[in-house]
Amino acid sequence: DERPTRVGELVRIPLYRNMVIVAALVIGSHAMHDAFAVIRWSGAGIGAPTASALWSLAVIAEVAVFFVIGPPLIDRLSPRGAITLAAAAGMLRWAVMAQSTSLGALALVQPLHGFTFALLHLACMRIIARAVPPGLEGTAQAFYATVGIGAATAALTFLSGILYERWDAAGFWAMAALC
Repeated sequence: DERPTRVGELVRIPLYRNMVIVAALVIGSHAMHDAFAVIRWSGAGIGAPTASALWSLAVIAEVAVFFVIGPPLIDRLSPRGAITLAAAAGMLRWAVMAQSTSLGALALVQPLHGFTFALLHLACMRIIARAVPPGLEGTAQAFYATVGIGAATAALTFLSGILYERWDAAGFWAMAALC
């Protein structure tokens, strides 16, 4: 079976390898939000309907970036520029989450999910399409999804539990640092 050799070939491509690492950090930084945002909001007196609306803002922004905003933005900025924007949006998003449960502040940063996830993912797909040799596209996407997103998110969710237990919302600063 050639599979390990093929994965080895992929990770020897600097652009691909760096993309997987950056995706692991930026998308992985969502772990604390995904696990603890609603708990934090509930503790601040934000009810389930409002928390659901906040979560929906993120989803609506994600869909808008996937279908409308993202592709032309990547064309304009390049995949590298789009990933940089996604990381910067993550830094801002997690910094606000570390400091505030103000409904206004949360409503302003929740739509940044469109950039912190969707824009980053679209840029990664562009990099895979351009940097990966023919025949390795499926392996490249599988490795990106399982290692770059899946394993990183699982590990960072576990770490987020420790951070949230020790530092409460200040743990979001660690997520900002990952970005």
